[in-house]
Amino acid sequence: MWSAVKKHGSFDHLSLDETSMPSEPGSSIGAALAVSLAVPSKSTRTVTFSLAWACPEVKFPSGSTYHRQYTKYYGTHGNAASSIAHDAILEHGHWESQIEKWQRPILEDKRLPECFKAFTGTLPLFFNELYYLNAGGTIWTDGSLPTRNSATNGERKFSVGGSKSDVDSPIINSQNDVAVAILERMKSISGELHSPVASNSAFGPSLLQKGEENIGQFLYLEGLEYHMFNTYDVHFYSSFALLMLFPKLELSIQRDFAAAVMMHDPDRMKIMDHGQQAQRKVLGAVPHDIGLNDPWFEVNAYNIYNTDRWKDLNPKFVLQVYRDVIATGDKSFARAVWPAVYMAMAYMDQFDKDRDGMIENEGFPDQTYDLWSVKGVSAYTGGLWVAALQAASAMAHEVGDKASEEHFWLKFQKAKDMYDQLWNGSYFNYDNGGGRSSSSIQAEQLAGQWYARVCQLQPIVDEDKAQSALKKVYDFNVLKVMDGERGAVNGMRPDGTVDMTAIQSKEVWIGVTYAVAASMIHEGLDEMAFKTASGVFEASWSQKGLGYSFQTPEAWTTDDKYRSLAYMRPLAIWAMQWALSRPKLFKKKNNTEDLPKGADHRLHFSSSHNDGFERVAKLLKLPDEKDSRSYFQIIFDSICKRK
Repeated sequence: MWSAVKKHGSFDHLSLDETSMPSEPGSSIGAALAVSLAVPSKSTRTVTFSLAWACPEVKFPSGSTYHRQYTKYYGTHGNAASSIAHDAILEHGHWESQIEKWQRPILEDKRLPECFKAFTGTLPLFFNELYYLNAGGTIWTDGSLPTRNSATNGERKFSVGGSKSDVDSPIINSQNDVAVAILERMKSISGELHSPVASNSAFGPSLLQKGEENIGQFLYLEGLEYHMFNTYDVHFYSSFALLMLFPKLELSIQRDFAAAVMMHDPDRMKIMDHGQQAQRKVLGAVPHDIGLNDPWFEVNAYNIYNTDRWKDLNPKFVLQVYRDVIATGDKSFARAVWPAVYMAMAYMDQFDKDRDGMIENEGFPDQTYDLWSVKGVSAYTGGLWVAALQAASAMAHEVGDKASEEHFWLKFQKAKDMYDQLWNGSYFNYDNGGGRSSSSIQAEQLAGQWYARVCQLQPIVDEDKAQSALKKVYDFNVLKVMDGERGAVNGMRPDGTVDMTAIQSKEVWIGVTYAVAASMIHEGLDEMAFKTASGVFEASWSQKGLGYSFQTPEAWTTDDKYRSLAYMRPLAIWAMQWALSRPKLFKKKNNTEDLPKGADHRLHFSSSHNDGFERVAKLLKLPDEKDSRSYFQIIFDSICKRK
């Protein structure tokens, strides 16, 4: 066949013998296409081919089957390939012009410094890193419930979020006390353990308000080596790309996690760290991921540690939701997810063991650096907590919950003072636990400050301290690693050596480097930011680099050994674009002068609201492992004040 095409330019002269025969109708196993044309001197001609296939269903190991998003336009019968190919041939030129129009504002943005354009080659890096939104095991459904071919465990789960039937009367509105509403909802769940399947899952469309569009649900893997969908501690970084380019998809993901916060799944899973069993997901905790075997219905595919005890997931949820609310101006979304935000904050109350306003890490890797232990008050999760308290207050302001606004504002003031105690004169210590890394210089020590700037909230640390800490990171974590050409190593010792405490302390995380660079831009340290980020560009994308183009890994070490090719977190380069462009935010004017300041003003807000928060927090506290009652019975007894 190939000889005939080479000689004649077509398949018209194939030599067929008695062994050759056409395939039976409907049984063809392949096809070939040849096109010939004449190209005059000094001219060009274009031949367009279109290859398409139709896979209308996606089926997960559990048996749950969903229709893909495109079936809304091409049907669900699996015979749409020819129609898709036909549309691609006719429309591809228009699509290309739309892509160019979409990219042009960024490519021609006069506000962007020339030095940034220089190291990214007129800025293709922003768009190149977007490969992962398509290549990262992406699934986009039509937003409908699945056809479940496996037995459901829904009767063992419960949710305080209600079901789709509650859409016209959500759990709370701005006129209700959110704590009272949550407690009342908890009282009512005893008769709803057999309620519709959507209400016992992280099925975000159940939170859509009347008249809102269901654009489907979006999944992408943490990495091609880490098979978990929508890993949330990493989405914290990569979400900027979705928010800035596909905001409705970003809100869809957040609805899924809001629904997950209000869901409890008592199914037992084995934790690799200690070999014991733990509940899959407890009420009030943000899951690590949305699942793998049965996404949205069986969350937390991650099982190295019990992520119900992680300290960064809940604050990251609150910060992302608030950012998304003010970036999109979608108040219906804000009202729908506010109960989940409130519960996520109340859940964290149990980790403030000494009641000083600040959460404490528990001496194991209970955050995104899941091989790097942390104990006590820490720069990373402590800062996220302080920023989340302020974001929760600001979001309460957006939905009209005055009592919660004041409540979280007071907590923010108290926690902010405690966080400042990590300051050692030039940077914020890794933690105050007295461990091997406690005095280390963490590249991402100002993650909370970064997100406060992103959301145009008050800074959580003084400007001079923020600049000093980032300059320290630049001088040590960036410049002391291969002359600043590899990005920012996660941990450095004060003596200028790499922190070798754990695998992750001695790694450069590409997405974290972009985040640190974004933080530098927010603090007015642009030149430092571009030099920091340029190390990633040189290693991953330049001709003299390490050859990782379109498969940017999660990490590499100071001796150029990579880990996890093709990873979600490098999409954080869009956090740099956010910092450079400073998008307009849709937020009410929050006059903080009217809010109480400090502990002397605690009586400024309603004592009944404080009592309500304490009751919700107590109800969400992780149960004693020795308690033989079911989790549902524990919370029901707590609500009803039974012995």
